[in-house]
Amino acid sequence: MGKGDRRTRRGKINRASYGNSRAHGAQPAVAGGKPTVTKPAAAKKAAPKKKSA
Repeated sequence: MGKGDRRTRRGKINRASYGNSRAHGAQPAVAGGKPTVTKPAAAKKAAPKKKSA
């Protein structure tokens, strides 16, 4: 069980392939878990206009 084993993470890395043992990218949400809430970006306030004399 090592570099030559296609079923292990080390074997997937050795063969430069991906699979169930070496997942990559975004993981799907777990059912029943807490939903992730993304906050909207804070709106930037405009700088106050300078009064001309």
